[in-house]
Amino acid sequence: MRRGTRRGMKRFLFSTACTLLILTIGLAGGFLYLRLGKKAPSQKKPDELWTDYVSSLQKGDYEAMYGLLDQQSQLNISLEDFTDRNKNIYEGIEAEDIKAEVTGVDLKDEEADVAYQMSLNSLAGEISFTNHAVFKKEDKTGYKLEWNDGMIFPELTKTDKVRVLTDKASRGTIYDRNGLMLAGKGTASSVGLVPGKMSQDSSQDVEKLGELLSLSPETIQKKLSAGWVKEDSFVPLKTLKKVDEFQLQSNDVSEEDRKNKDLKDQLLTIPGVLITDTSVRFYPLGEKGAHLIGYVQNVTSEDLQKHEGEDYLTDSVIGRSGMEALYEKELKGTNGRTILIADSSGNKKKMLAVKPRTDGTDITLTIDSKLQGMIYDAFQEDKSCSVAMNPQTGEILALVSTPSYDDNDFILGMPADQWNSLNNDERKPLYNRFRQKFAPGSFFKPITAVIGLESGAIDPNEDYISTGLSWRKDESWGNYYVTTLHDSSPLNLENALIYSNNIYFAKAALKIGYDDFMAGMDKLGFNQTLPFEIAVAKSQYSNSDRIESEVQLADSGYGQGQMLVNPVHLAALYTMFSNEGNVIQPVLRKEENLAAKVWLSGACSSEHANLVRDDLVKVVSSEHGTGHAIKRSDLVLAGKTGTAEIKASKGDTTGTELGWFSVFTADPAAKTPILLVSMVEDVKNRGGSGYVVRKDKLVLDSYIPVQ
Repeated sequence: MRRGTRRGMKRFLFSTACTLLILTIGLAGGFLYLRLGKKAPSQKKPDELWTDYVSSLQKGDYEAMYGLLDQQSQLNISLEDFTDRNKNIYEGIEAEDIKAEVTGVDLKDEEADVAYQMSLNSLAGEISFTNHAVFKKEDKTGYKLEWNDGMIFPELTKTDKVRVLTDKASRGTIYDRNGLMLAGKGTASSVGLVPGKMSQDSSQDVEKLGELLSLSPETIQKKLSAGWVKEDSFVPLKTLKKVDEFQLQSNDVSEEDRKNKDLKDQLLTIPGVLITDTSVRFYPLGEKGAHLIGYVQNVTSEDLQKHEGEDYLTDSVIGRSGMEALYEKELKGTNGRTILIADSSGNKKKMLAVKPRTDGTDITLTIDSKLQGMIYDAFQEDKSCSVAMNPQTGEILALVSTPSYDDNDFILGMPADQWNSLNNDERKPLYNRFRQKFAPGSFFKPITAVIGLESGAIDPNEDYISTGLSWRKDESWGNYYVTTLHDSSPLNLENALIYSNNIYFAKAALKIGYDDFMAGMDKLGFNQTLPFEIAVAKSQYSNSDRIESEVQLADSGYGQGQMLVNPVHLAALYTMFSNEGNVIQPVLRKEENLAAKVWLSGACSSEHANLVRDDLVKVVSSEHGTGHAIKRSDLVLAGKTGTAEIKASKGDTTGTELGWFSVFTADPAAKTPILLVSMVEDVKNRGGSGYVVRKDKLVLDSYIPVQ
């Protein structure tokens, strides 16, 4: 035998031996695999395959689900269509917590019927049903699922649709204490076009319409070209204030209403224009209550992202400010949802789940609309804020900030030029003043009196001895003097309050001392959050954590220095004079049989509260009192004026002045108890705090007519 032939034979024998070895190892491995109880994926039991299908559904892995289908099912539906069908249904109903429990397996030759109970949570509640899955055994791959649309819901066929119907919740109404609406359902005029009624060549009409409505022709054309628009469709373009035709016949018609009527008349001359009534959120008080009530606006994409899972729709509204924002969760309600199967004609075939709507909760405030309007009318030309409350219960009767804006304008859609005008107005009509803090001036003196009496530093009968209209402690103060407008003799607490003497309270603050003065203010809620529904600025007695100099301490005694106080806080502090030294918590939401909630118990003794109250009565009753202009013979009134200087520095002579006045019914048996605090900016050369006294007199005389 040749040498080459022998080498070839050796290679053949070696190769054959290797092949036999590999086959032997493979057979041994397969035998070991079976001995250990393992199954190849293709040999899984039908119930195990069903569990895999449900597990993939829970993960949203539609491709894995499709991979479990038999050949015929995959011929009937493509992966793309299978994915779209399942995804659109399950995600459309917001399915989650999907569970399926196998209840039985029926094996017949090459087919298995797996019975199961399925449940899932949806946006309309729980959906549960019994169903079955059929698995057929294929030669090479083992059991595979025979799929059809009934695997999603038993009654669902290929031509059916799963629909989600939304029953929108009605937003709750806000009422005042007397049941008058402050925010609720109203009617406006919707201006739109009916395409089939428009001129054949409508370009000039669209341009004219755009000019009248402050809309670009491109915007109008875009709305007209929307996919849903048909010849007889009404395409809304803008919402306008509804004009009362009967009101137009009277003499008491605003210029705005007349302009609105003229605009509508011009719009109706354009072919295709239709003006129809539409429901809107309405604020009857308008400018008189805008800062308090606030307004709603359509949600933005940012809102939907921020409030994901809180049942907001793309056309929902959300409270942006005031009470609308404060009570948003209660006012919004919960939308109703119905999930059903509809046939190809749109007819209801099977109801799957129903969640009834829950309308928003109605809110009743302690506000008196009548008083709110009176205060606004008196101060509407001023930069001001006012707080009115029942001093015995703490109920807020009015919260007014002027100048103001009409919150209805935000509902109707505010043009850019109007928005810019509001923002650029130097009087700041969008600025909510009753939430801010201001220098109180002499308005703070009764608080200094309380702190001094409580600490024992002030003897109400002590005569501080008049030094005229200016005073400084000593030469260490340099050229700085405390000045006052009125002097008196004796210079005791009563006269210091009647004449509003700055020098008395500067000396009193020095007597009280740094620590006791600051501790007294801490006890009265300074640098603390006021327990009130509306978040307001914290009152302060210094820009730092303490009063740092003797001059600052003296100035703080009569409400200057770095003293800044929130009007609602200061109004609450004045309730101690009507409640034996207890400070009543202000409340804004009305409750039946409301009992006063004490915020600061024992802020001062009843003796000291009554003493200061009696002196404040004399501020009004005495002919020398700074609040004498509001005196009435049928009411026992107490009050305190205050004028705060706003200066860039101590030597500034060009600064402005804030005017304050507080008046309250001092008789516990008063039929209409009220405490009214008002602040007006820029009262310099307008009578100072006397200007505010006269305004508050107009309000009080209208609210409680003279008997």
